[in-house]
Amino acid sequence: MALAFLSLLLLLLFPLSLLLILHLIVRPKPVKIPIKNRHVFITGGSSGIGLALAHRAAQEGARVSILARSLQRLEEAKQSIHLATGIEVATYAADVRNFEAVKKAVNEAGPIDVLVVNQGVFVPQELEEQELDEVRFMIDVNLMGSFNMVKAALPIMKKREGHGPASIALMSSQAGQVGVYGYTAYSASKFGLRGLAEALQQEVIADNIHVSLIFPPDTETPGLEEETKRRPQLTSIIAASSGAMKADEVAKRALNGIKSGSFLVPCNFEGLLLSIASAGLSPQRSSLMAFVEVVTAGIIRFAGLYFQWNWYGSIEKWHAEKKST
Repeated sequence: MALAFLSLLLLLLFPLSLLLILHLIVRPKPVKIPIKNRHVFITGGSSGIGLALAHRAAQEGARVSILARSLQRLEEAKQSIHLATGIEVATYAADVRNFEAVKKAVNEAGPIDVLVVNQGVFVPQELEEQELDEVRFMIDVNLMGSFNMVKAALPIMKKREGHGPASIALMSSQAGQVGVYGYTAYSASKFGLRGLAEALQQEVIADNIHVSLIFPPDTETPGLEEETKRRPQLTSIIAASSGAMKADEVAKRALNGIKSGSFLVPCNFEGLLLSIASAGLSPQRSSLMAFVEVVTAGIIRFAGLYFQWNWYGSIEKWHAEKKST
Protein backbone atom coordinates (compact mmCIF):
# COMPACT_ATOMS: atom_id res chain seq x y z
CA MET A 1 0.00 0.00 0.00
CA ALA A 2 2.79 2.42 0.94
CA LEU A 3 4.67 1.55 -2.26
CA ALA A 4 1.59 2.22 -4.39
CA PHE A 5 1.07 5.57 -2.63
CA LEU A 6 4.71 6.50 -3.21
CA SER A 7 4.46 5.58 -6.90
CA LEU A 8 1.32 7.72 -7.28
CA LEU A 9 3.03 10.61 -5.50
CA LEU A 10 6.01 10.39 -7.87
CA LEU A 11 3.69 10.29 -10.88
CA LEU A 12 2.04 13.49 -9.67
CA LEU A 13 5.25 15.23 -8.65
CA PHE A 14 6.98 14.79 -12.02
CA PRO A 15 4.50 16.77 -14.16
CA LEU A 16 4.05 19.38 -11.42
CA SER A 17 7.82 19.79 -11.09
CA LEU A 18 8.18 20.03 -14.87
CA LEU A 19 5.45 22.68 -15.03
CA LEU A 20 7.18 24.67 -12.28
CA ILE A 21 10.53 24.51 -14.07
CA LEU A 22 8.92 25.56 -17.37
CA HIS A 23 7.15 28.43 -15.63
CA LEU A 24 10.55 29.68 -14.49
CA ILE A 25 12.36 29.32 -17.83
CA VAL A 26 9.87 30.08 -20.63
CA ARG A 27 10.67 33.34 -22.35
CA PRO A 28 9.37 35.84 -23.25
CA LYS A 29 6.88 36.15 -20.41
CA PRO A 30 3.11 36.17 -21.12
CA VAL A 31 1.67 39.45 -22.40
CA LYS A 32 -1.67 40.84 -23.57
CA ILE A 33 -1.84 43.06 -26.66
CA PRO A 34 -4.78 45.49 -26.52
CA ILE A 35 -6.69 46.17 -29.75
CA LYS A 36 -9.34 48.72 -28.73
CA ASN A 37 -8.39 52.35 -29.42
CA ARG A 38 -5.08 51.30 -30.94
CA HIS A 39 -3.73 51.62 -34.48
CA VAL A 40 -3.78 48.34 -36.43
CA PHE A 41 -2.00 48.47 -39.80
CA ILE A 42 -2.69 45.52 -42.15
CA THR A 43 -0.95 44.79 -45.45
CA GLY A 44 -2.83 42.82 -48.06
CA GLY A 45 -5.89 44.31 -46.39
CA SER A 46 -8.14 44.69 -49.43
CA SER A 47 -9.22 41.03 -49.67
CA GLY A 48 -9.10 37.58 -48.10
CA ILE A 49 -7.62 37.16 -44.64
CA GLY A 50 -6.39 40.76 -44.52
CA LEU A 51 -9.86 42.17 -45.17
CA ALA A 52 -11.39 39.80 -42.61
CA LEU A 53 -8.79 40.93 -40.05
CA ALA A 54 -9.57 44.58 -40.82
CA HIS A 55 -13.29 43.91 -40.20
CA ARG A 56 -12.58 42.21 -36.87
CA ALA A 57 -10.13 44.85 -35.67
CA ALA A 58 -12.58 47.63 -36.56
CA GLN A 59 -15.38 45.79 -34.72
CA GLU A 60 -13.16 45.64 -31.64
CA GLY A 61 -12.67 49.40 -31.68
CA ALA A 62 -9.28 49.70 -33.34
CA ARG A 63 -8.18 52.47 -35.67
CA VAL A 64 -7.49 50.49 -38.82
CA SER A 65 -5.25 51.19 -41.80
CA ILE A 66 -5.02 48.83 -44.77
CA LEU A 67 -2.42 48.68 -47.51
CA ALA A 68 -2.60 46.95 -50.89
CA ARG A 69 -1.59 47.59 -54.50
CA SER A 70 -5.02 48.20 -56.06
CA LEU A 71 -6.78 51.51 -55.37
CA GLN A 72 -10.08 50.06 -56.58
CA ARG A 73 -9.92 47.07 -54.24
CA LEU A 74 -8.88 49.31 -51.36
CA GLU A 75 -11.91 51.53 -51.96
CA GLU A 76 -14.21 48.49 -52.13
CA ALA A 77 -12.71 47.16 -48.89
CA LYS A 78 -13.11 50.54 -47.21
CA GLN A 79 -16.79 50.67 -48.17
CA SER A 80 -17.48 47.10 -47.02
CA ILE A 81 -15.90 47.77 -43.61
CA HIS A 82 -17.84 51.02 -43.25
CA LEU A 83 -21.12 49.30 -44.13
CA ALA A 84 -20.46 46.48 -41.66
CA THR A 85 -19.06 48.49 -38.74
CA GLY A 86 -19.76 52.16 -39.38
CA ILE A 87 -16.02 52.81 -39.05
CA GLU A 88 -13.84 54.59 -41.61
CA VAL A 89 -10.51 52.91 -42.28
CA ALA A 90 -7.48 54.58 -43.82
CA THR A 91 -6.21 53.16 -47.11
CA TYR A 92 -2.76 53.21 -48.68
CA ALA A 93 -1.86 52.02 -52.16
CA ALA A 94 1.69 50.67 -52.35
CA ASP A 95 3.64 47.64 -53.52
CA VAL A 96 5.41 45.97 -50.59
CA ARG A 97 8.36 45.24 -52.88
CA ASN A 98 9.05 48.99 -52.97
CA PHE A 99 10.62 50.02 -49.66
CA GLU A 100 10.30 53.77 -50.27
CA ALA A 101 6.60 53.42 -51.13
CA VAL A 102 5.76 51.45 -47.98
CA LYS A 103 7.92 53.75 -45.85
CA LYS A 104 5.94 56.73 -47.16
CA ALA A 105 2.63 54.97 -46.41
CA VAL A 106 3.70 54.00 -42.89
CA ASN A 107 4.89 57.53 -42.09
CA GLU A 108 1.59 58.97 -43.34
CA ALA A 109 -0.38 56.46 -41.26
CA GLY A 110 1.37 57.47 -38.04
CA PRO A 111 2.51 55.39 -35.04
CA ILE A 112 1.49 51.74 -35.33
CA ASP A 113 0.57 49.57 -32.34
CA VAL A 114 -0.19 46.34 -34.23
CA LEU A 115 1.43 45.64 -37.60
CA VAL A 116 -0.01 42.66 -39.50
CA VAL A 117 2.23 41.73 -42.42
CA ASN A 118 -0.30 39.73 -44.37
CA GLN A 119 0.45 40.13 -48.09
CA GLY A 120 1.25 36.99 -50.02
CA VAL A 121 1.31 35.39 -53.45
CA PHE A 122 1.22 31.69 -54.27
CA VAL A 123 1.97 29.97 -57.58
CA PRO A 124 2.18 26.16 -57.11
CA GLN A 125 4.42 24.17 -59.45
CA GLU A 126 7.40 21.82 -59.38
CA LEU A 127 10.66 23.77 -59.31
CA GLU A 128 11.93 22.12 -62.52
CA GLU A 129 8.87 23.39 -64.40
CA GLN A 130 8.52 26.78 -62.73
CA GLU A 131 9.96 29.93 -64.26
CA LEU A 132 12.51 31.72 -62.09
CA ASP A 133 10.53 34.94 -62.53
CA GLU A 134 7.68 33.30 -60.59
CA VAL A 135 10.11 32.11 -57.91
CA ARG A 136 11.50 35.64 -57.53
CA PHE A 137 7.98 37.06 -57.46
CA MET A 138 6.97 34.89 -54.49
CA ILE A 139 10.20 35.54 -52.58
CA ASP A 140 10.05 39.29 -53.29
CA VAL A 141 6.43 39.67 -52.15
CA ASN A 142 6.25 37.11 -49.35
CA LEU A 143 9.71 37.48 -47.81
CA MET A 144 11.38 40.69 -48.97
CA GLY A 145 8.05 42.51 -48.79
CA SER A 146 7.84 41.50 -45.13
CA PHE A 147 11.35 42.81 -44.49
CA ASN A 148 10.39 46.08 -46.17
CA MET A 149 7.25 46.50 -44.07
CA VAL A 150 8.90 45.67 -40.76
CA LYS A 151 11.92 47.86 -41.42
CA ALA A 152 9.70 50.78 -42.46
CA ALA A 153 7.42 50.45 -39.42
CA LEU A 154 9.94 49.77 -36.65
CA PRO A 155 11.19 53.36 -36.12
CA ILE A 156 7.69 54.74 -35.52
CA MET A 157 6.56 51.69 -33.55
CA LYS A 158 9.38 52.32 -31.12
CA LYS A 159 8.30 55.97 -30.75
CA ARG A 160 4.59 55.25 -30.12
CA GLU A 161 3.00 57.15 -27.24
CA GLY A 162 2.68 55.34 -23.94
CA HIS A 163 5.01 52.54 -25.03
CA GLY A 164 2.38 49.90 -24.20
CA PRO A 165 2.82 46.42 -25.63
CA ALA A 166 2.87 46.38 -29.43
CA SER A 167 2.79 43.55 -31.94
CA ILE A 168 4.29 42.58 -35.28
CA ALA A 169 2.39 39.65 -36.79
CA LEU A 170 3.73 37.81 -39.84
CA MET A 171 1.34 35.74 -41.95
CA SER A 172 3.13 32.52 -42.81
CA SER A 173 1.35 29.30 -43.88
CA GLN A 174 1.15 25.64 -42.98
CA ALA A 175 3.47 25.34 -45.99
CA GLY A 176 5.85 27.39 -43.84
CA GLN A 177 5.82 24.59 -41.25
CA VAL A 178 6.32 21.61 -43.55
CA GLY A 179 7.49 21.35 -47.14
CA VAL A 180 4.90 20.09 -49.63
CA TYR A 181 5.33 18.76 -53.16
CA GLY A 182 4.79 21.57 -55.68
CA TYR A 183 5.28 24.30 -53.09
CA THR A 184 9.07 24.52 -53.35
CA ALA A 185 9.36 28.26 -53.94
CA TYR A 186 6.31 29.17 -51.85
CA SER A 187 7.46 27.08 -48.87
CA ALA A 188 10.93 28.64 -49.10
CA SER A 189 9.41 32.13 -48.93
CA LYS A 190 7.21 31.19 -45.96
CA PHE A 191 9.88 29.21 -44.08
CA GLY A 192 12.04 32.34 -44.34
CA LEU A 193 9.49 34.25 -42.27
CA ARG A 194 10.23 31.95 -39.34
CA GLY A 195 13.88 32.94 -39.21
CA LEU A 196 12.85 36.58 -39.55
CA ALA A 197 10.33 36.24 -36.71
CA GLU A 198 12.59 34.36 -34.28
CA ALA A 199 15.52 36.74 -34.65
CA LEU A 200 13.32 39.85 -34.77
CA GLN A 201 11.65 38.94 -31.47
CA GLN A 202 15.02 39.02 -29.74
CA GLU A 203 15.80 42.41 -31.31
CA VAL A 204 12.54 44.16 -30.34
CA ILE A 205 11.61 42.58 -26.99
CA ALA A 206 13.31 45.41 -25.08
CA ASP A 207 10.99 47.85 -26.89
CA ASN A 208 7.91 45.93 -25.65
CA ILE A 209 7.17 44.73 -29.19
CA HIS A 210 5.97 41.14 -29.47
CA VAL A 211 6.15 39.00 -32.61
CA SER A 212 3.53 36.50 -33.76
CA LEU A 213 3.92 34.01 -36.60
CA ILE A 214 0.57 32.86 -38.02
CA PHE A 215 0.07 29.57 -39.89
CA PRO A 216 -3.21 29.48 -41.86
CA PRO A 217 -4.09 26.42 -43.95
CA ASP A 218 -5.71 26.73 -47.39
CA THR A 219 -8.17 29.58 -46.97
CA GLU A 220 -11.24 30.39 -49.04
CA THR A 221 -9.97 33.58 -50.66
CA PRO A 222 -10.46 35.01 -54.19
CA GLY A 223 -7.16 33.51 -55.35
CA LEU A 224 -7.58 29.99 -53.96
CA GLU A 225 -9.72 28.65 -56.81
CA GLU A 226 -7.22 29.78 -59.44
CA GLU A 227 -4.29 28.52 -57.39
CA THR A 228 -5.97 25.12 -57.03
CA LYS A 229 -6.34 24.86 -60.82
CA ARG A 230 -2.58 25.18 -61.21
CA ARG A 231 -1.66 22.71 -58.51
CA PRO A 232 0.23 19.64 -59.67
CA GLN A 233 -1.88 16.51 -59.27
CA LEU A 234 0.48 15.14 -56.61
CA THR A 235 0.11 18.33 -54.59
CA SER A 236 -3.66 17.91 -54.51
CA ILE A 237 -3.29 14.27 -53.44
CA ILE A 238 -0.91 15.11 -50.58
CA ALA A 239 -2.84 18.22 -49.48
CA ALA A 240 -6.22 16.46 -49.58
CA SER A 241 -6.08 15.67 -45.85
CA SER A 242 -6.13 19.37 -44.93
CA GLY A 243 -9.44 21.13 -45.53
CA ALA A 244 -9.83 24.81 -46.35
CA MET A 245 -10.97 27.36 -43.76
CA LYS A 246 -13.04 30.49 -44.24
CA ALA A 247 -11.13 33.77 -44.14
CA ASP A 248 -13.18 35.08 -41.22
CA GLU A 249 -12.38 32.02 -39.09
CA VAL A 250 -8.66 32.36 -39.85
CA ALA A 251 -8.86 36.06 -38.98
CA LYS A 252 -10.53 35.23 -35.66
CA ARG A 253 -7.82 32.72 -34.72
CA ALA A 254 -5.07 35.06 -35.91
CA LEU A 255 -6.36 38.08 -33.98
CA ASN A 256 -6.81 36.02 -30.81
CA GLY A 257 -3.21 34.81 -31.16
CA ILE A 258 -1.97 38.37 -31.63
CA LYS A 259 -3.91 39.61 -28.58
CA SER A 260 -2.47 36.82 -26.43
CA GLY A 261 1.06 37.63 -27.60
CA SER A 262 1.57 34.05 -28.84
CA PHE A 263 4.64 33.53 -30.99
CA LEU A 264 3.33 30.49 -32.91
CA VAL A 265 -0.31 30.93 -33.95
CA PRO A 266 -1.89 27.85 -35.59
CA CYS A 267 -5.38 28.20 -37.05
CA ASN A 268 -6.69 24.62 -36.85
CA PHE A 269 -5.94 21.31 -35.15
CA GLU A 270 -3.56 20.18 -37.88
CA GLY A 271 -1.71 23.48 -37.57
CA LEU A 272 -1.49 22.98 -33.80
CA LEU A 273 0.14 19.57 -34.30
CA LEU A 274 2.56 21.07 -36.83
CA SER A 275 3.40 23.88 -34.37
CA ILE A 276 4.20 21.34 -31.64
CA ALA A 277 6.19 19.18 -34.05
CA SER A 278 8.24 22.12 -35.34
CA ALA A 279 8.58 24.08 -32.08
CA GLY A 280 12.37 23.65 -32.03
CA LEU A 281 14.04 26.70 -30.48
CA SER A 282 11.08 29.04 -30.98
CA PRO A 283 10.13 31.29 -28.05
CA GLN A 284 7.17 30.11 -26.01
CA ARG A 285 5.14 32.29 -23.64
CA SER A 286 2.80 29.61 -22.30
CA SER A 287 4.10 27.21 -19.64
CA LEU A 288 1.23 24.85 -20.45
CA MET A 289 2.04 24.75 -24.17
CA ALA A 290 5.72 24.31 -23.33
CA PHE A 291 4.71 21.33 -21.17
CA VAL A 292 2.75 19.83 -24.08
CA GLU A 293 5.69 20.37 -26.45
CA VAL A 294 8.14 18.67 -24.08
CA VAL A 295 5.92 15.74 -23.12
CA THR A 296 4.59 14.96 -26.61
CA ALA A 297 7.79 15.58 -28.61
CA GLY A 298 8.49 11.90 -29.20
CA ILE A 299 4.88 11.03 -29.99
CA ILE A 300 4.49 13.93 -32.40
CA ARG A 301 7.76 12.99 -34.13
CA PHE A 302 6.44 9.45 -34.56
CA ALA A 303 3.21 10.83 -36.07
CA GLY A 304 5.29 13.07 -38.35
CA LEU A 305 7.26 10.09 -39.61
CA TYR A 306 3.97 8.32 -40.32
CA PHE A 307 2.77 11.25 -42.42
CA GLN A 308 6.08 11.33 -44.31
CA TRP A 309 5.70 7.58 -44.96
CA ASN A 310 2.20 8.22 -46.29
CA TRP A 311 3.24 11.17 -48.47
CA TYR A 312 6.24 9.42 -49.98
CA GLY A 313 4.05 6.37 -50.55
CA SER A 314 1.66 8.56 -52.55
CA ILE A 315 4.57 9.94 -54.56
CA GLU A 316 5.94 6.47 -55.34
CA LYS A 317 2.48 5.21 -56.32
CA TRP A 318 1.82 8.21 -58.57
CA HIS A 319 5.14 7.83 -60.40
CA ALA A 320 4.62 4.08 -60.77
CA GLU A 321 1.16 4.65 -62.29
CA LYS A 322 2.54 7.35 -64.58
CA LYS A 323 5.27 5.04 -65.89
CA SER A 324 2.78 2.25 -66.53
CA THR A 325 0.53 4.40 -68.73
